[in-house]
Amino acid sequence: MDFNLPPDLVVYLAELDAFIEAEIKPLQAQDDNERFFDHRREWARTDFENGGLPRHEWEELLAVARRRADQAGHLRFALPKEYGGRDGSNLWLTVIRDHFAAKGLGLHNDLQNEHSIVANNPFVLVMRDFGTPEQRAEFVNGMLDETRRLAFGLTEPNHGSDATHMEMRAVMQARNGVDGWLIDGEKMWATGMHTATHGVVFARTSGEDGDAKGITAFIVPANAQGVKVEEYLWTFNMPTDHPRVSFTSVWVEDSAVLGPLDGGLAIAQYFVHENRIRQAASSLGAADYCVRESVKYARSRKPFGEPLANNQGIQFPLVELATQVEMLRLLIRKTAWEMDQMPKRDVEKFLSDKVSMCNYWANRLCCDAADRAMQVHGGIGYSRHKPFEHIYRHHRRYRITEGSEEIQMRKVAGFLFRYMGPDKIPS
Repeated sequence: MDFNLPPDLVVYLAELDAFIEAEIKPLQAQDDNERFFDHRREWARTDFENGGLPRHEWEELLAVARRRADQAGHLRFALPKEYGGRDGSNLWLTVIRDHFAAKGLGLHNDLQNEHSIVANNPFVLVMRDFGTPEQRAEFVNGMLDETRRLAFGLTEPNHGSDATHMEMRAVMQARNGVDGWLIDGEKMWATGMHTATHGVVFARTSGEDGDAKGITAFIVPANAQGVKVEEYLWTFNMPTDHPRVSFTSVWVEDSAVLGPLDGGLAIAQYFVHENRIRQAASSLGAADYCVRESVKYARSRKPFGEPLANNQGIQFPLVELATQVEMLRLLIRKTAWEMDQMPKRDVEKFLSDKVSMCNYWANRLCCDAADRAMQVHGGIGYSRHKPFEHIYRHHRRYRITEGSEEIQMRKVAGFLFRYMGPDKIPS
């Protein structure tokens, strides 16, 4: 059993570090772009007079960074070689995300809006495996060159974690001899709708409330008649690109159906495990950063003439956090490696409890580490002169999104008590 990172991964991490130093840090430093990372100037990112949306200048800076990363061959790392990627594995992606977040906040990896110079791009694989040839032709390359942007519409105002009770309905309706669907309902947290060209929207097409079968995914143009952004939901960490969107008698052709009719939840589940394990790695790296910065500060700060680090009241909470960081890192990497040993569809059956363990605990650990960092740093830690309050505000949302920690703990319990999973006890 070898716990060393693969030598070629170590080499690639060094390559990424060199790229950040040569291309990304100078870009962040020029033209007062540092204002976007100075959290005393939150208005730099946020257009508070325009619904709290991200400012154009902020999003354009992120786009420039992505283009540079793409030209250098990093942005598409996780994608198949046929799409210009490197077939990046889950193990490699978790190590990279941990490595990036442990550097602290920066243009290389700002997860407020899932930005990273090594992107995730789950919709590309969804389109590859579920899309029709026509859909793949339009959206795969379109997403890669950013001429097509997809928002995700699953959650509803009255239904969050349990998508099987969604109220949005789609009924078959032909117009002018063309088969199609009439969609009515509302979606919440349809992230990215302000720049989206299309939304992937889920609606019940058959069955009863609570049935997993009977939900279908549709690709709906963002400017289709009847699509309306009702409001942008202001959040703990601004800016916001998370709207409530209404769909009133929205008609789409039958060609807008993505994947199997009545089998849309398989699409929603398709990439959730990869998202969760990579998100866990990011929270882990951020927790590690908070611990290391706290240790550094405690050694330099000298209240009453002695280093703050001499006090066990400072040492022991950080010791506990550092221990959890080390243990969790091993679980995340082991789980990511196991994910790479099986087809995507088997992860849900055999490994989703371990993915949930990694995710909910990493997100909680990051919040605990950021909170402790603020306490160790005292007043300056609570201020926006330090990044800990921003880290807390950002990572706190991950305890809710991608499946709340309660939902993920329920998944772990299902496997543990054999209500589900490969060892399920027949009822």
